[in-house]
Amino acid sequence: MENEEKRVWGIHTKDDHLFLVDNRIAIEWKPIGNLSKIEATRAAFKDKYIEVYPNAKKGAISTSSGMLYRFMYEMQVGDYVVFPSKSDRKINIGIVESDYIYEPTALEYVQQQKVKWIKHLPRTAFSQGALYEIGPVMSFFAVKNYADEFITALDKGFEKTIAETEEDETVAATADDIIEATKDFILKELSKNFKGYELENFVADLLQAMGYRTTVSKHGGDHGIDIVAYKDELPPRILVQVKSKDGDINEQTIQSLKGAMREGDYGLFVTLSNYTKNAQDYLQSTPIIRGINGTELVDLILKYHEALSEKYKKKIPLKMVYIPVARENEE
Repeated sequence: MENEEKRVWGIHTKDDHLFLVDNRIAIEWKPIGNLSKIEATRAAFKDKYIEVYPNAKKGAISTSSGMLYRFMYEMQVGDYVVFPSKSDRKINIGIVESDYIYEPTALEYVQQQKVKWIKHLPRTAFSQGALYEIGPVMSFFAVKNYADEFITALDKGFEKTIAETEEDETVAATADDIIEATKDFILKELSKNFKGYELENFVADLLQAMGYRTTVSKHGGDHGIDIVAYKDELPPRILVQVKSKDGDINEQTIQSLKGAMREGDYGLFVTLSNYTKNAQDYLQSTPIIRGINGTELVDLILKYHEALSEKYKKKIPLKMVYIPVARENEE
């Protein structure tokens, strides 16, 4: 078993805290009970599923009982796990650290295993095909087509390597995939083509699409303030700072924006990445400053795309590229 190639598993959850803070991965089906009490055969798992869910459709029986069997018997200590978190839109990659654990007191996710997270990477670091394969089709599944890409992500310098690869082009299948892939596509376009001053000009255009009057500051001037915006002819004045760097924004960077504000001003910080925990706490305790991360910026672009100038509508077309990845029957 020492030389056996480690497998890569994809998993989804509605409880990011359980996964990322408690360092557990888990799947649902609490009524099934303790999986270790079921005979270690796929047929036995099917029979148990039918017993608990007598009205389940045939396809659901095969798929769901197959996921339960794989979680219990096929996932092994040392295997890799890829988890796309919804709270921060990161791709989290870890290693399974325990055998199956049954937690009967859990509200929902009683089927668990321990995991050690190794990296938390932005979605822009991965090819569209890889993102599609770990899309929201099933709760738990084997990653095969792009397994090597996720394993390579653990290497130093992975983000730069992947960012330079070409996008895959083909067609996809579900509404959820379309939404997620469209958001990924827009964020990648921003990360690749809107650096520095170009991103400032684009944010100013987006604010205009939202109904604000904007003035872009001269390069290198105005104490780090990139854009000044007004909702109408009168105050309040909104001072906007834009950052296109890859790393998360820290508290000190946001404090520098506050230092440039006068009484009555409001602040807006826009980044393609995210904010550190301390920066998020600071924003919550400073209501006159609003922070927008990459995910929220994409949501605004989708909402106000029609009102953007023609220049930016052409630079960010709402055209999407999808990769159809055939998932094997979990039976």
